[in-house]
Amino acid sequence: MSQYILNLLPVREEEKGEFEAIAPDAVHVYAGRRTVTPEQLEKATIIFGWPRPREMKNARSLQWFQTMWAGTEEYEGMLPDGILFTCSAGTNSRSVAEHMLASLMAVCRRLPTYRDSQRAHRWEDEGTMKTILGGTVLVLGAGHVGSDFAGMCQNLGARTVGFKRTVRGAVPGFDQVYTMEELDRWLPQADVVALALPHSSETVGIMDERRLRLMKRDAVLLNAGRGSALDQEALVRVMGEGHLWGAALDVTEPEPLPQDSPLWDVPNLLLTPHVAGGMRLEITRRACIKLAQDNLRRYLAGEPLVNQVK
Repeated sequence: MSQYILNLLPVREEEKGEFEAIAPDAVHVYAGRRTVTPEQLEKATIIFGWPRPREMKNARSLQWFQTMWAGTEEYEGMLPDGILFTCSAGTNSRSVAEHMLASLMAVCRRLPTYRDSQRAHRWEDEGTMKTILGGTVLVLGAGHVGSDFAGMCQNLGARTVGFKRTVRGAVPGFDQVYTMEELDRWLPQADVVALALPHSSETVGIMDERRLRLMKRDAVLLNAGRGSALDQEALVRVMGEGHLWGAALDVTEPEPLPQDSPLWDVPNLLLTPHVAGGMRLEITRRACIKLAQDNLRRYLAGEPLVNQVK
């Protein structure tokens, strides 16, 4: 039986030809997340992209699904049993890491405050600033994003320490890597604590009030993983007492952030609406396409797939 490949990725015309050259005997159907039909899902043996989880019940012929994002939690319990499931981890790591670094520099240089002053037509020196030169940057989540971000911080003269569930050796971008059990020992030494964690039962609330208070009074907190990793109410209390220099959050719980959330009004806290990653950079889009094509070659050759979800 020939493969029926339902491609929901943001492909260009020339890239459609690339997919078809890899699998010339397959039926290739291109659609968008909002235009895919139940009939297409029912026929699909391979799906690339980001279909709505609730619609996956229609994918009765599915053999392999590759989502175009790194996160996979939205599909838990939604996929047919026994299929291959892969993700696109690593394709947007440069984008997220750059956003984290830009946010960190903005907070260190008080740019959110100066933007407020600009809007108020107020010319006022806000005083001291921060640098990460010679500082210690902790990154919770030493995966693709954490590794890229840590490498950027190293290039700016910081010592980088990574934390992950299991340590099997050195990780690019990090001077040292530890398991999460070592986190509390390092928090009082950190000038920056960056969260690049996926959502899981082990990461929910990992940065609670106790851990926020273990951080230096002039440390900076970043979160570009999942909003569930941070106790936001505790962050508001802690920063309201003058503990922490600042924070930058690209993710919150919930999203969108409610209008009445106190996070909106915390001084030197920079909020962005989950825009660090996604397909906003061409290098991200192209990396996602290339990964799907490489995995398609592997699949047809009977080889192990990259980024298989356990």
